[in-house]
Amino acid sequence: MMNKLAVVLLAGLAGTGLLAGTAVAQDTVIVGHFGNPTPDQVAAADAKFEKATGWKIDWRKFSAGTDVIAAMASGDVNVAELGSSPMAIAATQGLDLEMFMVAEVIGTAESLIVRNDAGIKTLADLKGKRVAVPIGSTSHFSLMGALKHAGVDPGDVTIMNMSPDQMVAAWQQGAIDAGFVWEPAQGKLMENGTRLVGADETAEWGYPTFDAWVVNKDFADKHKDAMIAFTKTMAEANDAYLADTSKWTADSAPVKTIADRTGAAPDQVPAVLSGYTFLPLKKQIESGWLGKKGADATKATAEFLKSAGRIDSVKDDYTPFVTDEFAKAAAE
Repeated sequence: MMNKLAVVLLAGLAGTGLLAGTAVAQDTVIVGHFGNPTPDQVAAADAKFEKATGWKIDWRKFSAGTDVIAAMASGDVNVAELGSSPMAIAATQGLDLEMFMVAEVIGTAESLIVRNDAGIKTLADLKGKRVAVPIGSTSHFSLMGALKHAGVDPGDVTIMNMSPDQMVAAWQQGAIDAGFVWEPAQGKLMENGTRLVGADETAEWGYPTFDAWVVNKDFADKHKDAMIAFTKTMAEANDAYLADTSKWTADSAPVKTIADRTGAAPDQVPAVLSGYTFLPLKKQIESGWLGKKGADATKATAEFLKSAGRIDSVKDDYTPFVTDEFAKAAAE
């Protein structure tokens, strides 16, 4: 039986073309992502994932985690990047997925940007203001955590559900006072805005966020070797950046590639990269990110979402939604 969340989201996507899985060739694997300016973009541009897995990959860009959940529920997408907040929602609602790798721990790469002329100097100043955020995203989780930390009632803020592209358009029209979002939209808001709070600060206040790579469990069972190869290629892409971050400058080849693929300005990419924490694969395994730590973080996120009225219940255990199987094999 399809879970309640899937029914609602699939209804909303029926006319978008995201549910056309039957029209996709059998040898094509659709990989969902958000188009973040991250090192894996370089590997994708060089077709390293195709060479490693043997798949013909259609890199499908999504604007929000809720869209990813719906696409995975439909069976159209089996491997995808997913933020920790929507992942907690999907797991709680029973979507048959598991996190097999942490894409990145989010810091200033997701931030609350306030318009310079909006008169917002502190979080308390958000009362009565119009704040845009992709509802259900990690940015939404961070925003709600920031408001709770500051003692601001969300009901006193006009929170508007917008995709990053919609947010930029609304910003340019003067229709919003602030937005919590990621790059490249964040950079466009910063042109006449100021960072008030980053996800690094909300993490310190008890609301950590991260992006994960998730896979449909049945698909993973049927494609174990390819999943190991995909994980290894992703880890190698991150390692290439971590080996010497100082070389990833605006005029470097990798950064130019990232800019071309994501639409971010080359001179903004180095700062965006530094706003993320990329964890080496062995560290993800040894620290428990792909085990108890990851499961506990997902449960804590779900508990917060329940308290905020986003979901109705919380599972006792989220370990079935986290696996280190492919990471361990890829790290050997």
